[in-house]
Amino acid sequence: MPEQPVGRAVVLGGGLAGLLAANVLAEVYSEVLVVDRDELAGVAGYRRGVPHGRHAHGLVARGHQILEEQFPGLTADMEAAGVRPGDFSREIRWYFNGLLLRPAETGLLSVPCTRPVIEQQVRNRVEKVPGVRFLEGYDIVGLEATPDASRVAGVRVQRRDGGSDLEVLRADLVIDATGRGSRTPAWLEELGYPRPAEDHIKVDLAYTTRHYRVPSDPFGSDIAIIAAATPTHPRGAFYYRLPGDGGRVELSLTGVLGDYPPTDPDGFLEFVRSLPVPHIYESIRESEPIDDPVMFRFPASVRRRYERLTRFPEGLLVIGDAVCSFNPVYAQGMTVAAIESRVLAEKLKKATVPQPLEFFREISRQIDSPWDFAAIADLGYPGVEGRRTVKIRMINAYIARLQRAAVYDASLTNAFIRVAGLIDQPTALLRAGTVLRVLRQSRRRPSQPSAPAPLRAGHD
Repeated sequence: MPEQPVGRAVVLGGGLAGLLAANVLAEVYSEVLVVDRDELAGVAGYRRGVPHGRHAHGLVARGHQILEEQFPGLTADMEAAGVRPGDFSREIRWYFNGLLLRPAETGLLSVPCTRPVIEQQVRNRVEKVPGVRFLEGYDIVGLEATPDASRVAGVRVQRRDGGSDLEVLRADLVIDATGRGSRTPAWLEELGYPRPAEDHIKVDLAYTTRHYRVPSDPFGSDIAIIAAATPTHPRGAFYYRLPGDGGRVELSLTGVLGDYPPTDPDGFLEFVRSLPVPHIYESIRESEPIDDPVMFRFPASVRRRYERLTRFPEGLLVIGDAVCSFNPVYAQGMTVAAIESRVLAEKLKKATVPQPLEFFREISRQIDSPWDFAAIADLGYPGVEGRRTVKIRMINAYIARLQRAAVYDASLTNAFIRVAGLIDQPTALLRAGTVLRVLRQSRRRPSQPSAPAPLRAGHD
């Protein structure tokens, strides 16, 4: 890495992956341009370029750790903005199949809040980084390459006002952080390179979200109530306070395989009533709606296998959802983007223009675990297409037993949450002591809840 920043890097996309990439690039490059079609500076609300931004978001534990490491004091800033972090288990009511997991003191923070709040807080920090500049309201037209197409030398952009000329932004390094709609596969083809192979897990998921003003606090000392979707109870919900005062809450419902939560108010309420956690319905049925239900559809998780290519132009990298777009119910996307930004930072220490295939192979190793975790869980739904090996069937059967056992055993809740939070590898759930606890506790027969759970006013 040079002693002084040199050259220019261009980041395509001003979402969280792009912001994190820009932050680490500024350590090396004297100028970092972040290009996006939306307005970015000062935007506190939803962005058109982030259609899933209207629905439940949260940073799982490892993502929070990385963001706090890169932006010291970020958690305090979020709390000042009205966000209330809490223990990933102790202060979240996790329900699987209608049964409350026994809370565990994990020591890991969860940050449940809206996507605009997360992006705004990170963007506020990145805007202050020397050398970083935002180009807002630009369409990204294509890549600019050397005559032999061996290297990407910039990007072609155009203002969205309709009357502007095409501009070429010269760059030593271009990073595509444009999300699941990334056009890099098509651009590669135009330059004479093969497109990456893609893995798809078709879940046909929909989120439908509505906001309410509740007359009484449904959370007590907790920060959220999560009814996790499972193959036996495939409808799910994420229910938490909105930042600030006023008794405002956000309720995001999820349904898979075409079982979409309705957007008409009566249908939305009936869907809530069908959940195996009745006190969510009890909380909102008499509450004041703030807006109409809004839906976001997610057809499939997609992983682009850039690491398997044998040829790739220098001067171009791809990051975030543009590489791997996860089923959002597992809340992995933002955290994996944060992990990838750390890989980028390490590669930049060795070379200002990292070798692309080395970068892709390294982030692929980081993606493997969360991808397998989500893909195996999704294949637990009989209607999801895909090959189910004996190993996959055994893992899903074991996880179902672990979730039943965690109703009684806080150490199993802790083990599961650490894996879901991307702190531990899934293999941690197969340690001998954990397996013995699962086998012992899962034999118990829990009763289904028939009444709202009491508020937890403190730690018992």
